[in-house]
Amino acid sequence: MFQALPPEPASIVAPVQPGVIERSVATEGEVRVAAALTDAQVKVDSSFRGASIVLYGAVFNPTDTPADVVVVVRGPDAPVRLVKKTRNMGVWLNSRPVLFEGAPGFYMTASTRPLSDVADFGQLRRLGVGVDHLRIDAPQESRTVTRYGVRDVVVSRLGENYLDWRRAVIRLKEAAALYNTDPDGVQFVDKGLFRAEVELPTVAPTGKYYAEVWLFQEGAPVSVSNLTLTVEKVGLERDIYEFAHRRPWSYGVLCVILAALTGYAASRVFRSR
Repeated sequence: MFQALPPEPASIVAPVQPGVIERSVATEGEVRVAAALTDAQVKVDSSFRGASIVLYGAVFNPTDTPADVVVVVRGPDAPVRLVKKTRNMGVWLNSRPVLFEGAPGFYMTASTRPLSDVADFGQLRRLGVGVDHLRIDAPQESRTVTRYGVRDVVVSRLGENYLDWRRAVIRLKEAAALYNTDPDGVQFVDKGLFRAEVELPTVAPTGKYYAEVWLFQEGAPVSVSNLTLTVEKVGLERDIYEFAHRRPWSYGVLCVILAALTGYAASRVFRSR
């Protein structure tokens, strides 16, 4: 039982630069995809209960070859700390914690049909499209072993158990609605016009989100459109959040003082009764 504790881009990828909202790149002819978001900024306050954002776009395809659209949205990376419950002499104990540094805090894919029907394993792995091909960095701790007669091979200390831990990360994220795969999430509403919904849960992390809208023909990517989405705290929540991260010691001292004053005030009230 696992418990969570408190690709090199392809040649046609158009990297998102600061200040750039949307950019479309094609590889052959005039076949390309263009997309946009109904809202490129999500504000989080105490009443935030999640958000639903519509991604819409158009496919320019003068050829007779059918095309598939795949939407990938990735949130900011955040460390994930896991422990595994193990039974030792009848007692359940926590194993040594494992820290994954590079797991995205949010990840979703939506497509016109299942990804395995859109492209083959190699293409999806090269592009990092789909949770099965998501790049999650292994823990930095390593050890040296002998493999196939070769000495001093450096591998993750997780060894053969790495895939089990990786699956645990994905499973926990899916349970929190932070990872999602929708094989029918892209719908064509008219000839060449499509839409997809990006559902952000209440626990969606704040920061910069990157969306890639891929256009596939005959199993190969022919165009991509890059978008950015910002999720940020506003109001008093933002002030408290920034103060806690910029001055953690001061924030901790203030919390202790506030807790002491609250306890003292409560004791006085009950004593007077």
